[in-house]
Amino acid sequence: MTKQLVMGNQAFAYAALQAGVRVVAGYPGTPSTELVETVAKLKKQGVAHGVHVEWSTNEKAALEVLAGASYAGARCLFTCKQVGLNVASDPLMSLNYVGIKGGLVLFVTDDPGPISSQTEQDTRRFAAFAKIPVLDPENLEQGYAMMQEAFEISERYHTPVIVRPTTRVCHASTYIDVPESTEARPAGTFEKDPKWVIFPRRSFQAHGEVNERLPRIADEFSDGERGGTFNPIEDHGEGPRLGIMAGGVSAAYAREALAIIERRAKAAGAKVPAYRFMQVGLPYPFPKAAAERFADGLEQVVIAEELDFVLEDEMLRLAGRTHAAWAVRGKLDDTMPGRGENTVDAFVVRLAKFLGVDEKAMAAAGTDRPEPPALPVRPPVLCPGCPHRGSFYAVKQALKKLGCTDAVLSGDIGCYTLGNAAPLDAVDTCLCMGAGITMAQGLGIAEPDRKQIAFVGDSTFFASAMTGIANAVYNGHDITVFVLDNAITAMTGGQPHPGTGLRLSGERSQPISIEAVLRALGVTCIEHAHSFDLGETVEAASRAIAHEGPSAVICEGLCVSLSKPKPALHVDNDLCRGCKRCITQIGCPAIGWDAEGRRAFVNPALCNGCGLCTQVCGFGAIVRPDDAASGDGAATAAPTEATKGGEASC
Repeated sequence: MTKQLVMGNQAFAYAALQAGVRVVAGYPGTPSTELVETVAKLKKQGVAHGVHVEWSTNEKAALEVLAGASYAGARCLFTCKQVGLNVASDPLMSLNYVGIKGGLVLFVTDDPGPISSQTEQDTRRFAAFAKIPVLDPENLEQGYAMMQEAFEISERYHTPVIVRPTTRVCHASTYIDVPESTEARPAGTFEKDPKWVIFPRRSFQAHGEVNERLPRIADEFSDGERGGTFNPIEDHGEGPRLGIMAGGVSAAYAREALAIIERRAKAAGAKVPAYRFMQVGLPYPFPKAAAERFADGLEQVVIAEELDFVLEDEMLRLAGRTHAAWAVRGKLDDTMPGRGENTVDAFVVRLAKFLGVDEKAMAAAGTDRPEPPALPVRPPVLCPGCPHRGSFYAVKQALKKLGCTDAVLSGDIGCYTLGNAAPLDAVDTCLCMGAGITMAQGLGIAEPDRKQIAFVGDSTFFASAMTGIANAVYNGHDITVFVLDNAITAMTGGQPHPGTGLRLSGERSQPISIEAVLRALGVTCIEHAHSFDLGETVEAASRAIAHEGPSAVICEGLCVSLSKPKPALHVDNDLCRGCKRCITQIGCPAIGWDAEGRRAFVNPALCNGCGLCTQVCGFGAIVRPDDAASGDGAATAAPTEATKGGEASC
């Protein structure tokens, strides 16, 4: 063992490997991604022996792969972010009834804020819905222990188990003892048994087994060593009448806030009343016996948790069932924040008020720390040189050329969601992965005279888009799908996918052709275009949009993380007319405005020389060094030429 500084998700990976995990599968999504990547890296380095690790095509596929491996006795680990669990919910709901053999742990990360997600969905609610245990770590040290314990719970009770860290735990860092090597547990064999087949009669019987085991798990984690480890109760002072219950990383925030309150109160000559503190590390099944011990003798209990009021609901239910005299306060009465991430500073104010500590004295004692400056506002934008910028701009130009200025552009989840921002203004809807394609069909039914455009990325195409395309072909919907192929899963850090011809392990595989899949699904009008060639993309888009029925355009251009930068462009001040077209049309962050000289300029530190702006400028004022155009398909024609063309056809 050697002590090493690791990121949170890396620590969870080491914990799973030490627990003997045999199969690891998932789909990338911040803040969960690094766990799978860490396992793959350690396997490649010869540290993790006997483990199989993969990025599956989506979360449903990943969980079903792991269910099969678990039936054969392998310890398995699933990874996704909170919204990814929705995709995996179909197998998950049945899997709890069928049961497992080898330990099956679901590492599902929640994203308060949200920082990089569509929603603030709370996985603890999903765990209760699916009736499977969930562990909620306060910090990395506890999370490391919980990950290993989760495999034991899973095998002891024949149930999947969720480990639910939030963003700040996943992306924190700590020192842990790193093993020199790990060995996966042997998988065993699959033994045929009627219990693996989910029929209604078996489901009814299994539901009873699920209901019977949940109280046993709750009791196990209410008493004894496990209860004290994951659901600890601490008294601060004699005869407390006030209680603070916290879950997940909020327990760490609350501890720090309470230390600050005590320090400031002491400095101000104020007194902090006695209180009792409980961390709930197993929110479902709720450890009722431990919670009753915690609440015994208290008058008020405040709940500190992120996202939903899960613990608050449980305590209110417990109070009603036992006719308790203590009152419960939290999100429901605005004692605690109702949304977003919790912070230590917010807890200092709210917990001080709950404890009845003099607020003025607290404020005076806290003035020794200067107020930090406000962070600069930076709206999210597509990277300089992003191929999606050219695709979006070309589609808008093609629609203008065809007179379809009222078309609806349905977006999707990925980097290209940023196409909704000005000046591109090219994304009108975004719901979830793959939904742009099917939503475009619904919009077309409601408004048959409006053109319907859908955007999807290459990774999302394989993850969630194919059923929607099949539906469009089957039902004859008149939509045009633009597959924005940048050869990578860019938004979550550059993972491979089935179309890249590369596996997570680094091995080559046969790339799946997007065009071949589209043709197999029945799409007959398929165009190709280079995203950085404005004229070519406008022509291809025009032909596909004019086609009656389902059509597609595959817009190809490497993500900037994969492409070698070309020499930065620059503005010829003698040719620049100050029209701002380059700024107001494509919104590249590398292009700025010199107010004094009333001219555009290119920031060479940001420009990667993609050449899109040279095609937008009507005066030829943006040029390459030495006026030499490089490759990668960048055109130099003026916009008037780029949008010319004959009758659109496919």
